Amino acid sequence: MISGTATGAIYALAALGFTLLWQASGTINFAQGEFVMVPAFLMLAALSLGLPLWLAFVLACAGSAAILGLGFKRIVVDPLLRHGVIPLVIATLGLSIALKNLVKAGYSSQPLPFPGVFPDGLLSLGAVRVSVYDIGTLAVAAALVLLLQAFLTRTITGRAMQAVAQNTEAAAVLGIDVQRMVLYVFLANALLAAVAALLVTPAYLAKFDMGDAIGLKAFYAAIIGGFNQARGALLGGVLVGVLENLAGAYVSPAYKEAIALVLFLFVILVRPEGLLGRSEERKV
Repeated sequence: MISGTATGAIYALAALGFTLLWQASGTINFAQGEFVMVPAFLMLAALSLGLPLWLAFVLACAGSAAILGLGFKRIVVDPLLRHGVIPLVIATLGLSIALKNLVKAGYSSQPLPFPGVFPDGLLSLGAVRVSVYDIGTLAVAAALVLLLQAFLTRTITGRAMQAVAQNTEAAAVLGIDVQRMVLYVFLANALLAAVAALLVTPAYLAKFDMGDAIGLKAFYAAIIGGFNQARGALLGGVLVGVLENLAGAYVSPAYKEAIALVLFLFVILVRPEGLLGRSEERKV
């Protein structure tokens, strides 16, 4: 349960990016998994220069904000969003393929080891022995989510971002700089992806296609919890992580990867808006 919650927390960080981008700008980013993969290789490049991990992470955050935040918004989203969701979906699918092939050709096609941010070892909690890495991952992810929630609810900028997500036209009438708030959301998504890369890459190894599984699980988590609710992304991510681990331990490891898909299909059939999502009415 603890290990699954830690894994689910990483899925939730990536799933938060899905929900934040959708709420703020109506963007569905199917390159979200690659947005986790790219910072991992940025950190590896910095580490190869002899830099410590913390500095490599800071540089990866800056690179992610510039490339996956500002660059993604200005080059891909802004020109295509006015044409509807479908062209943007196709563009992000193409971006996913392009990023994988660029990393594969320009860096390496082989899985590369990545240093862990937490030490190896086990902690004894009564009769239960848990991994130090799982506890550290869970603590970092929880702290980041709490900080993000506090920023959104307790700061003027955070409230303005929520106003834009709820009603773009009304927010503009009230004098909120909509484009700036949307840019902040794209930057937040890039930073969340960088943190997810730091936490997940030691287990997944740095591979050009590591984003395939992470992006798919994050998308499932966002849909399961509710695509228009940030809390839903957290619930969906934890559910996917915990159920995967339970299935691997008590049923068969062969079924572990299928659990997210089964849960996704069940939620779509029973409650299409997601477990914490809300139905939205639109005039056509």
